[in-house]
Amino acid sequence: MMNFDLGDLRAFLAASDLGSFRSAAKVLHLSESALSRRIDKLEDALGVELLTRTTRKIELTTIGRTFVHRARNVILELESALIGIKDVAEQLSGEVTLACVPSAVGYFLPSVLDEYRKLYPKIRVRVLDESSSNVLLAVTRGDADFGVTYIGTQEADIHFQPLIEEAFVLACPTSHPLSKHKKVTWKDIGQHGYIALAQGSGNRFLIDQALAQSEERPRWFYEVNHVPALVSLVLSGLGVGVVPRMALPPDGHQGLVAIPITNPVVSRKLGLISRRGRQLPVAAQVLYDMLITKKTTARKKSKSTQK
Repeated sequence: MMNFDLGDLRAFLAASDLGSFRSAAKVLHLSESALSRRIDKLEDALGVELLTRTTRKIELTTIGRTFVHRARNVILELESALIGIKDVAEQLSGEVTLACVPSAVGYFLPSVLDEYRKLYPKIRVRVLDESSSNVLLAVTRGDADFGVTYIGTQEADIHFQPLIEEAFVLACPTSHPLSKHKKVTWKDIGQHGYIALAQGSGNRFLIDQALAQSEERPRWFYEVNHVPALVSLVLSGLGVGVVPRMALPPDGHQGLVAIPITNPVVSRKLGLISRRGRQLPVAAQVLYDMLITKKTTARKKSKSTQK
């Protein structure tokens, strides 16, 4: 009888995926020595060497490259079987890590996370609310199972699943002169105190790219790094700013309105990103699928309302 368990398999898979004991130990919430002991135990039980270790990194041996696929299938098949049994699923524990751009957190996550917790109350979900570049980095490094963002479509190692396309709008206090306008131009915005997102942010890049040939780019008076900070300054009456539509509450709530911008219209496409060719853990896959279902349902309701 082979003396190893699922924890040993998970340790081996994490180390092989991330190429580092330190990174794998961090993801599994183990010490590096505990992780190493688990892999040693697995190798002793199998009677083969699965990994070669150097001071900088670890690599799979020839046997390890063959075994890693079988080990992953064992874990996925067991998790699939367990998560499909209601009484068992309610007792499953574990952790899913999701990276998400801050402007999309409130729009995408609350209802889905609430439903997910009702189904799997003992599975914890960690949300990394980060900039678009850091969301991409977290998924690429394996620090997050998957992400919600608007960049990554051109990355060879990233699979991008589109969810929704949204326009940038003017965030405006209800007391502001522009608040009664049905739409505004970039020239209109430039005639008022303008709060901008800092260069280097993904949203700023999309705006600058769209206005590259325009002479109507507003001159900013205040500059911030993140959308929530910009919304806070607008709410305080310091000026107006341009943000993704879903970053704002429904019109009039919290004293803010969202006004469409024309000449040009600027938009972004939000989606789910995951590492290409790498199956998600079953618990993460379920959450991933729930987010897709939520957006599909929302689009159908929107179309039926418009008829």
